[in-house]
Amino acid sequence: MTALSVSCSEDADTGAKEPSVPVTFSGTIPVIHINTDGHQPVTSKTEYLDAVYWLDPMGDGAFDAIGSELEPLPLQIRGRGHSSWKGEKKPYKIKFAKKTSILGMPKNKHFALLKPSENTVAGLHLGKLMNMSWTPDFRPVEVVLNGDYIGLYFLTETIRIDENRVNIYEQQDKETDPALIPYGWLVEVDNYRDESQISIPEGNKWNLTIRYHSPEDLSDGQLQWLTYEFKTINAAIYSTDKTSTEWEKHIDVESMARYFILQEVMDNPDGFHGSFYLHKDKVEDAKWVAGPVWDLVCYNRAKTDYTFRMKVHYGFIPHWIGEIIQYPHFCDAVGDVWKEVYPGKLKEIYDFIDDTVLPLESAWRNDCARWDEDPSQTAPVRAERLKNALRRNIEWFDSHLPQVKKASTAG
Repeated sequence: MTALSVSCSEDADTGAKEPSVPVTFSGTIPVIHINTDGHQPVTSKTEYLDAVYWLDPMGDGAFDAIGSELEPLPLQIRGRGHSSWKGEKKPYKIKFAKKTSILGMPKNKHFALLKPSENTVAGLHLGKLMNMSWTPDFRPVEVVLNGDYIGLYFLTETIRIDENRVNIYEQQDKETDPALIPYGWLVEVDNYRDESQISIPEGNKWNLTIRYHSPEDLSDGQLQWLTYEFKTINAAIYSTDKTSTEWEKHIDVESMARYFILQEVMDNPDGFHGSFYLHKDKVEDAKWVAGPVWDLVCYNRAKTDYTFRMKVHYGFIPHWIGEIIQYPHFCDAVGDVWKEVYPGKLKEIYDFIDDTVLPLESAWRNDCARWDEDPSQTAPVRAERLKNALRRNIEWFDSHLPQVKKASTAG
């Protein structure tokens, strides 16, 4: 079905915009239908609502239908996000009753329905091209919630410890064994105050906030270890001796180099102050690995410096990277990874953007109509703008690889 040009009125009960002319799915990509019990609205980010769903692949032979309108399957749904939850179009967290393979993605119970962005297309695929240890996958879908078409979404794998995701040993909640506590962690450097966090002084002016995702419920021993661990890492990173390798005893340098390059190629101002994940397995000489990547932004602007120095986004201070980039060994690691991915691997991103974004033309038009957004932001416009920005960023970074000037040894 074609998109309709509509004006929107406000629903008296929810305050959400309702199109004055009905808008429905385009029929060009799969559609997921979700009905909550009693058609209750999804208003909580913490409490799941029971619901049923079915997936219609809309004739796409690459994917199987799941359930049907007559025989829907159970799931649960709640809201998610911080600033994104404040928008009129909401993101959601969904949980299937059992592990499910949907749209070709590996089996899991946990997925997110995220508002679509061409930045997500580029950022997550760059994570794969950069050979990050694991990067979430996604599939474009249109969503009908309680009979209401709510537009285009990206059905996305969420970050969690699992054999098909962050595939590491998972430490148990309330663990007390000192031999096990240092392993099996998934944490996030965050910029929002929330539960399940520790906060330590990073410098003289700000704190480093670490949210622990797994384990979720900490014993006193786990809490003490995690706090001490990040105080130790932080002190090592802020050493005045930038030839020291002390911080490398705790953090995998190569993974941090890959993470840094991806943030710079994306020109992502959020890169080191929010959605900055780290994980640690249970292996010999285990270290914290940077990633997975999440919530990436790409600005369409001329790049004049490293993103973390530009301080253009909300006034947040980026954590650690301003110190880490002063270490010669880290700069060498960045150079080695860059040689691995540039130009050959990174060139693949442009075709991927076209192959993923351009087929969304009709769905994106309908989404804009549903939410009364700028109809000039078509799929081709989005794809071309993103590709041009990435080309500029990649060229800039190639000519500005980080280097530390070595002190002269001349007598």
